[in-house]
Amino acid sequence: MTKKTVRDINVSGKRVLVRVDFNVPLENGRITDDTRIRESLPTIKYLMEKKAKVILCSHLGRPKGPSDELRMAPVAGSLSHLLGAPVKTAHDCIGSEAERAVEGLRSGDILLLENLRFHPEEEQNDPDFARALASLADVFVNDAFGTAHRAHASTVGVTHYLPSVAGFLMEKELEFLDKALNNPVSPFAAIMGGAKISDKIPVLEYLLGRVDSFLIGGGMAATFLKAKHFPIGQSLVEEERLEFAADIIQRARQKETPFLLPVDLVIAKSSSPTSEFKTVLIDEVPEDWRIMDIGPKTVALFQNELRRCKTVIWNGPMGVFEFSTFAHGTRAIAQILADLDAITVVGGGSTAEAVVSMGLASRMTHVSTGGGASLRFMEGKPLPGVEALLDRRAPPVREGV
Repeated sequence: MTKKTVRDINVSGKRVLVRVDFNVPLENGRITDDTRIRESLPTIKYLMEKKAKVILCSHLGRPKGPSDELRMAPVAGSLSHLLGAPVKTAHDCIGSEAERAVEGLRSGDILLLENLRFHPEEEQNDPDFARALASLADVFVNDAFGTAHRAHASTVGVTHYLPSVAGFLMEKELEFLDKALNNPVSPFAAIMGGAKISDKIPVLEYLLGRVDSFLIGGGMAATFLKAKHFPIGQSLVEEERLEFAADIIQRARQKETPFLLPVDLVIAKSSSPTSEFKTVLIDEVPEDWRIMDIGPKTVALFQNELRRCKTVIWNGPMGVFEFSTFAHGTRAIAQILADLDAITVVGGGSTAEAVVSMGLASRMTHVSTGGGASLRFMEGKPLPGVEALLDRRAPPVREGV
């Protein structure tokens, strides 16, 4: 870890602004998955033990201004329950209301500011908004890996006004992903799924020559299959990516890197949970059907390849896992990884959601909390929210300036 962490800075008695990722799923005002809140606990507890005044800030959803449905109150309640300690709230994240809430804090207290994205200036990385947010604190801790790929006011802007370090979750995410990608135990496999090749092109480019095998599933497999002249029926295909698909298959062959595509598929008449469906070989997809999942022969093929691997990264489901009928491929891959004697790193977003929903997260080496951030890291690109933090090798920075 080349960046300073919360261990490397004096936080005792200080006002500490912590960017957390509490963008949790809500259903009728109820949190349906509190993983991101739980992952923030080590940093928050450490700051409480150090008698800091803990000021948490996060976004929730994509509001177009203040919204009662996207206020942080349910999150504060969940966090209070998990900590066994009260969590205060503010009716705004900047301005007089936030300032009064901070002034009322005692050492060890926790305050959760209101949804950052109620202010459009947050995503604009507006310097005045960043300065107002930073004025609430003496130190900044970024523990929101899930937003580290965004140059927003609460991830980058505030670092211009406060000494800024990483929290424990940020540290854990970076160390696991870096080890898996840049210092893997071989053989090393990458499982790529999800809807589009275009989302994964930089990842495939970066990993080619680094991994010992690729395993391709999900909606993106249709474009690869069409590039190899297999019928794909009504499946979504990225026509403008066919040349890339053919090219990366050829380049993998030249490097003698196995590039495994599905050999059978679960197809359906329509993209519906109640649609008629069947399993066919890849050369048997009718014109009026569409690909919805990988089939059992593909699962067996992938399992045979994965059994020899010692490091596996997985980003993207194998099918339309939101529909239980078409979740078998994703479930099977998750179970295979859970049973492996290997380092298994699951990218965030829908892949992490699938693993968590299956109760298999604890059997993976690491399940990332950041979909877009983990994808950008896997592209070998810097994360703005990480780059903005203090370097360990940098000269000391006087706190409170």
